[in-house]
Amino acid sequence: NTALLTVVSPLADFFSFVAPKERIDAPTFGHGAGMLIKPEVVQKAVDAQEAAHGAAYKIFFSPHGKKLDQKLLHQIAEAARSKSHLMLIPARYEGMDARVEEIYADEIISIGDYVLMGGDLPAMVLLEGLLRLIPSVVGKQESVSSDSFTGPFVDYPEYTMPVVWQNKEVPEVVRSGDHAKIAKWRLHQAVDRTVFGHFEWLRSCTLTDQEKKITLEAIPTHYVALMHSEVIVADGDRVGTTSVTSLDLHDIARSAKTYGIENYFIVTPLLDQQKIVNKLLDFWKTGGGVEYNASRHVAVKQIELKDSLEAAIAFIEQKEGVAPILIATSARAVSHQRQITFHDQTKVWEGKRPVLFIFGTGQGLAQELLDRCDYVLVPVEGLNDYNHLSVRSAVAIILDRWLGLNVKK
Repeated sequence: NTALLTVVSPLADFFSFVAPKERIDAPTFGHGAGMLIKPEVVQKAVDAQEAAHGAAYKIFFSPHGKKLDQKLLHQIAEAARSKSHLMLIPARYEGMDARVEEIYADEIISIGDYVLMGGDLPAMVLLEGLLRLIPSVVGKQESVSSDSFTGPFVDYPEYTMPVVWQNKEVPEVVRSGDHAKIAKWRLHQAVDRTVFGHFEWLRSCTLTDQEKKITLEAIPTHYVALMHSEVIVADGDRVGTTSVTSLDLHDIARSAKTYGIENYFIVTPLLDQQKIVNKLLDFWKTGGGVEYNASRHVAVKQIELKDSLEAAIAFIEQKEGVAPILIATSARAVSHQRQITFHDQTKVWEGKRPVLFIFGTGQGLAQELLDRCDYVLVPVEGLNDYNHLSVRSAVAIILDRWLGLNVKK
């Protein structure tokens, strides 16, 4: 049998497994509102279906279940092959007695972070997704293999007749007949759609080197600035300057290179500090450091020394043709009318402008500098109240959370 699933259980009504006028639900133990479907009712329904159709792959539905996506659909389809049929068991009211799920559930599925009246619609959503994976259900298998979320990128835009509709014209490239140009255009459109609309999905996928390259090209250019001025240097609000350390140069440069940062700015107005930095940079950019440690040279050569944040911004504007979006970072909670999280890439990137992350030394960026920024990023935090990361660690964590891959198998 070439079918993906041999039998899907016929609909069974829980009321068929209780006496007339007998309730199928009961109040939940402990304080709290709501009713639960009785476990013995579910047991009778499951036993009856398996007696008629054989052992089933049983799926329950609950907000606490695994989030349904295309990868999970394929996993369920493969797992269900080991059983004679698939049994979907939607709940109502407050859900199922937890013991029912512990005993019977092969999988518990959620279709999103929200609550519905029951599991009927989630069950239908799951069936829609699974049925597409059965050979011959969809006319062209190519339509399934190139679906959004089958790979790292969502689908590209498609068009049909007429060529002009509501003053909007079908792109000339897709009417050109040049298959190579069309394929290239479609790929870049798919990448753009994914980067700006589904970046969390994209970063959860395993990418080839080519896919990484075209993704990085689609993301607005990012820069990093480490401030040794306009920072708090003592308890209270005293603003001043700090000394540059060799570790800050090397470690942050390596983090910046790892995550595709275009340039890393060391910002200090102090002439003696500038001399020290220039001496180090000369060694690693053009001196003995080039041969001594080639990978370190590659990272450090992207460092630019500037005497002020304004000079760094001017450098970016000259290079990019547009001023960057400024994102300040802080280890402490600060008030700012435009605070963002590590999930707000779409909000920041929608203008397709370069992005400059600004990090502070000492005890953090001065309030006046924070106020000048377009956004302030929420602090990096753990589950306890200790929050004293080195700036080198903070940069690495923030760049990873913002731009890094986080593959889910």
